[in-house]
Amino acid sequence: MKKYSVLFLILWAGILSFGQQTYLQCGSLLDVASGKLQNEKTLVISDNRIVAVENGFTQGSGQDQVIDLRALTVLPGLIDMHVHIEGQSSPDRYIKQFTANPADVAFEAAVYAERTLMAGFTTVRDLGGSGVNIALRKAIGRGLTPGPRIFTAGKAIATTGGHADPTNGRSYDLMGDPGPKEGVVNSPEDGRKAVRQRYKEGADVIKITATGGVLSVAKNGQNPQFTIEEIKAITQTAKDYGMLSAAHAHGDEGMQRAIKGGINTIEHGTMMSEETMELMKQYGVYMVPTISAGKEAARNAEIPGYFPEVVAKKAKEIGPLIQDTFSRAYKKGVPIAFGTDAGVFPHGENAGEFVYMVEAGMPVEAAIRAATVTNAKLLGMGDSLGQLKSGFLADIIAVEGNPLDDAGLLAKVAFVMKDGKVYKN
Repeated sequence: MKKYSVLFLILWAGILSFGQQTYLQCGSLLDVASGKLQNEKTLVISDNRIVAVENGFTQGSGQDQVIDLRALTVLPGLIDMHVHIEGQSSPDRYIKQFTANPADVAFEAAVYAERTLMAGFTTVRDLGGSGVNIALRKAIGRGLTPGPRIFTAGKAIATTGGHADPTNGRSYDLMGDPGPKEGVVNSPEDGRKAVRQRYKEGADVIKITATGGVLSVAKNGQNPQFTIEEIKAITQTAKDYGMLSAAHAHGDEGMQRAIKGGINTIEHGTMMSEETMELMKQYGVYMVPTISAGKEAARNAEIPGYFPEVVAKKAKEIGPLIQDTFSRAYKKGVPIAFGTDAGVFPHGENAGEFVYMVEAGMPVEAAIRAATVTNAKLLGMGDSLGQLKSGFLADIIAVEGNPLDDAGLLAKVAFVMKDGKVYKN
């Protein structure tokens, strides 16, 4: 008889816990779609979703959890559309390509992922690494390590000698001849195979390096590096496989080829002309400005020995230009998504981008909308991420004060919930 009594208690406890909800009592709640604050609201969380937004401070029944955020401003978890979660800029970055094992990269990446989450970025788009980023996405999804929800490109796709060719700067005997499997293409056929290889490996998105880049060990940081036929083959194949496509691009000609070739987002866009801005609007292509990375690269280029000489020269020339280009593009009406290129600067400092965007003339509420509603839509998650609404995933952060008055407050996140689980309070 005692055995059945214990079983009954276990079952009863399970029924009670199954119905438990969490009540977040919010002093102010930011409606990111309208850019307006709403006072004294309560978010009701069940499992990993918001099930109600109630007026006033409510608390449910005795078994429900209540979290007091009445002194804070609550907003959706932020989304960064351009990070490199596997690594972080340092003077020994180039040497580590030869000394770090995949396990070393993985342990560092887990640390960077947690820092990103604790900074209030509950979702990121990782735009290129070694493939460890795919394993990290899986580990976070399984609850093995804390981190943001990751949409990753796996290995970025380049041309031979182009930005993201993994053998740039090596001695001749170590260069070899990487191909589509390694993310290096030289024809439309190669491009299709490279996309299918990324899909096979588990990537979510496709990233190409449409022009030269700053941090690669190659002399040109802006020349076009793909033909338009190659880009079309890549973007069409990506579309066939349901994958968003992004193009790293500093130079104007490479941007125009990428836009006409069907790319979804232009990353950096440093030397974007007025003509290209009009093309962006015409084709509905989004600019992901990454101002933070440009500024950090320019600062580090002034430190003797921080970069190889060929990299430092490009960083000094290109880095300082991005903020001004963003300003002109935004005022011209170019669609803007929020992305930082974290990894070029320290992970966890992503919110500094908001300050730079506001300095360049974008209202803070528009910058926050870019990092929530806009990015969620681009990721195909517009009906479940980026807003605090019933039915949406419970990705929620809170800050002290009013971020609409001071964008810098977004760098001081006091509360983080992702998928209904509290990570910082």
